[in-house]
Amino acid sequence: MKTLIIAEAGVNHNGDLNLAKKLIAVAAEAGADLVKFQTFVAKNMISKSAPKAEYQKVATDPEESQQDMVRKFELSKDDHLELIAECEKRSIGFFSTAFDQQSIELLEKFDFGLVKVPSGELTNLPYLRHLTRKSVPVLLSTGMANLGEIEAAIDAIEKAGTPRSLITVLHCTTEYPTPMEDVNLRAMVNIGKALGVKVGYSDHTPGIEVAIAAVALGATVIEKHFTLDRNLPGPDHRASLKPDELKAMVAGIRNIELAMGDGVKRPSASELKNKPIARKSLVALRAIKAGEVFTENNLTAKRPGTGLSPMRWDEIIGRTAPRDFISDELIEL
Repeated sequence: MKTLIIAEAGVNHNGDLNLAKKLIAVAAEAGADLVKFQTFVAKNMISKSAPKAEYQKVATDPEESQQDMVRKFELSKDDHLELIAECEKRSIGFFSTAFDQQSIELLEKFDFGLVKVPSGELTNLPYLRHLTRKSVPVLLSTGMANLGEIEAAIDAIEKAGTPRSLITVLHCTTEYPTPMEDVNLRAMVNIGKALGVKVGYSDHTPGIEVAIAAVALGATVIEKHFTLDRNLPGPDHRASLKPDELKAMVAGIRNIELAMGDGVKRPSASELKNKPIARKSLVALRAIKAGEVFTENNLTAKRPGTGLSPMRWDEIIGRTAPRDFISDELIEL
């Protein structure tokens, strides 16, 4: 099964459409399936008094309010149209997360066939109802949540009209970057088992290994932030992959998909040619005369594996040699 790889540009365009287009080019070059942005009206999602997160204070002006910081990253309808056209030009899908009801309605006009619930909206019942009322596939991100909250969100989504079969729950840790000891990838597996949903992983860790490991554990969707330069101003650049890292992550995931196989243990096509080379056969340990009894003193197992299998040892011991054998000769009956 192919993993849906979402290259999360987020707000790393810094409000600059030219920078956003460069991010699209990077995501396309890396081989991601979708490049994702964030759609919001700052005043609709953040109150004037809302504080910044600690990671945001470090990466931006600490005196600036969260609303003022985020307002600079708003994308207009025309901006969306321009970026969608750029994605079409680069042969990569455009996607975005809406953070308020006005933005939900804007994105619905583009009919992406997929919606995303960001972690911060998991407990926003009016938002969940509005976003999922049209029964399209849903990505439900679960940073900061416990299993009961995830279950409540899924229940709300189902009641809004979207069946559980269309929901993919993304395990996530809302810290930028996420410490390795806080990843808890086994929680992703347990979410799928406990709630009967497809699972994925929205990754905020440094590096690419956790995202690749998540695919090996069954993630069907991977979302990862990326940037052109981690030194750019803005809240998310420092916890984002560089272009070469994004490309390496995509390649790693595609390799893991191939490596997972169908689960049936059998010799692979590539190793069959090595089977007679690496396995062993019954051979004469020393010269054996015709009529001599085969014993532990005149038989052994050596390469190549083109003769009698050593697994027939008990069957052959005690039988008589049908002819003369020289030392190291394959035993024939």
